[in-house]
Formats: sequence, structure tokens, C-alpha cells
Amino acid sequence: MKLRKLASAGRFGARYGRRIKQRLLNSEISQRAKHKCPYCLKSKVRRVSLGIWYCKGCDAKFTGRAYAPSSSD
Repeated sequence: MKLRKLASAGRFGARYGRRIKQRLLNSEISQRAKHKCPYCLKSKVRRVSLGIWYCKGCDAKFTGRAYAPSSSD
């Protein structure tokens, strides 16, 4: 039986185990998704770097959590 690759976590190949790669994949999916801006409420917020977020709708740059702008997302 052949297992399917774990999307972006498939870059690690046969190393580290499936469970660890699955945890990594879950955090990467949430961090790369578009989030809602706390200022203009549009879903245009993307992560710039660790804890820094940018909204393309209202041109706001703000800090937040590492993988999501706030704990509610």
C-alpha cells in the first residue's frame, strides 16, 4: 500500500515520521491561509514573517501570534 504525500511536508521524504509531518502540515496550512483583518474586517491578511502580518485591503502592518494574527482565528 502506497501512502499519499503530505503536501508541503512531503519535502522531508521518508524522514521524521508521518505524525510529526502531519503536525507540521496543520500549522503550515493555518499560517499560510488568508485571515481576517482586525481593522477593515476583510480576509486579506497574510503573514510577512514570524509574528508580523500585512493586510492588502487597508495596507496595515501589525503584530500578532506566530501562526495566526490572533487567538480567535
